[in-house]
Amino acid sequence: MNKLLIGAVGALAIGFAAAPAAAADLAPHHYTKAPPPMVAAIFDWSGVYVGANGGWGSSRNCWDYTLPPAGSEGCHDATGGTVGGQIGYRWQSSNWVFGLEAQGNWADLNGRNASLINPLVTNDSRLEAFGLFTGQIGYAWDATLLYVKGGAAVTSNRYRSLDTATGVALTDNVNNTRWGATVGVGLEYGFAPNWSLGFEYDHIFMGSSTHNFISNGVDVNAPAGTVYGTDKISQDVDLVTARINYRWGGPAVARY
Repeated sequence: MNKLLIGAVGALAIGFAAAPAAAADLAPHHYTKAPPPMVAAIFDWSGVYVGANGGWGSSRNCWDYTLPPAGSEGCHDATGGTVGGQIGYRWQSSNWVFGLEAQGNWADLNGRNASLINPLVTNDSRLEAFGLFTGQIGYAWDATLLYVKGGAAVTSNRYRSLDTATGVALTDNVNNTRWGATVGVGLEYGFAPNWSLGFEYDHIFMGSSTHNFISNGVDVNAPAGTVYGTDKISQDVDLVTARINYRWGGPAVARY
């Protein structure tokens, strides 16, 4: 029994003695350094930008005859295309984007209607140009920006009276530049560093203004140079445009 116990103890002792040697024969462990944290690039909307725009517009014009017999001559929509450019500056704080912008456009918005007071005469309107001077507030999801805008607007218009049967002008052109207000909303996407593409809707409130129409002598009942009629004309404009901008500023900011 004692021999058996001594043999067991000896075997254990030999096993423990051999363990360090076996461990020494194992291949050393190589530890790999942990990778750096992921860095996500976010689009930065800050900077000066310039761009071009183009689209469609509609100018709603309502004419009210102010001389006896005074009354409404009706309304018409002057529709057509527009093209122009814009320049602005934006700065971003967290996800909020603030900006200022000036926009100028040529336009060819034409429309007419026969007068409800005298159907022999047709009222003709044309919006030839407009400008917008606005502030912006937007919210950005990385390279996508949704914004609203508002400010001042100016339109350049041409009015005249035509013979309904022939379309010949009965009066000299009345050229009118008027100031009003505008509000709008837009969606813009940064598709490449410093480049963005957007779509915008704007409504312009122009109020009304009164104009004298001077006869050009075509109507034998109205000698040239005399007042053919006086109208108070109100105007509202709706615009839908596509826009492309190039911005001077950092295209992306690292975020951990």
